[in-house]
Amino acid sequence: MDFLRPASWEEALAAKAEYPTAVPIAGGTDIMVEINFDHRRPEYLLDLNRIDLLREWEVGEEVTKLGASVPYTQIMENLRETLPGLALASHTVASPQIRNRGGVGGNLGCASPAGDSHPALLAAGAEVEVESVRGTRLIPIDEFYTGVKRNALAADELIKTIHIKNATGPQQYSKVGTRNAMVIAVCAFGLALHPQTRTVRTGIGSAAPTPIRAKAAEEFLNAALEEGGFWESGKVITPSIAKQFGELASGACNPIDDVRGTAKYRRHAVGIMARRQLVWTWEQYRGSNGRSLEGAA
Repeated sequence: MDFLRPASWEEALAAKAEYPTAVPIAGGTDIMVEINFDHRRPEYLLDLNRIDLLREWEVGEEVTKLGASVPYTQIMENLRETLPGLALASHTVASPQIRNRGGVGGNLGCASPAGDSHPALLAAGAEVEVESVRGTRLIPIDEFYTGVKRNALAADELIKTIHIKNATGPQQYSKVGTRNAMVIAVCAFGLALHPQTRTVRTGIGSAAPTPIRAKAAEEFLNAALEEGGFWESGKVITPSIAKQFGELASGACNPIDDVRGTAKYRRHAVGIMARRQLVWTWEQYRGSNGRSLEGAA
């Protein structure tokens, strides 16, 4: 196994063009496990740890540009207000040591359906900026996952930056695991309210071959909130709406039975998380608009 260690982004792109099978390594929290267990033996490793721009972020008026190698710890400490869903997801990643090393770019590169950041990115409506010596392009998050542990990257492309819309409303994230730390998700769910567009987006992890959105649940909830005048009045979400939303989110799943959980349990858990997160985020939305719970009910 050869080890490539570019000193700049330009050198990294050139190396990826020359050695398209080279596997990028930054935090190394996924690829090193596969190598250590002899599940994978790449011909080349492309070390990106000397590329400073991958560890930078920029909070803009509407969008935050997050470098692919920004550690989860930095997201938790510095972007909690701007990207609350992703910050919550970052809290659930493995251990403090891994949160200090791993970043969202690694999650995207591996494209595992169990990756902790995927539901939050889907709910927020992110875009992935990728680059090669041929140029740069933005891939909408909905188009990024192409199959089980497969993504839309071309062989000579590297993930540079993730463009994530700044939160304009409450966001939530939940993960079910067999313990509290160092665990791969049995299933996960993310929800984001977007009051400016009066829409809701979701993300589901570890309950389908790829990370997915619960689109039927979103469409139902968007219509129910609009038709019922909920955005203007701040009324309490009715139990029937929350129940139907949860059932539709559960129906979006296409899980498997494995050592972590059964397909039936995953569907059930996603429905519960969706229903609870809707109640939590809506109460946050009502509070953020200065309405008391009693007065708005």
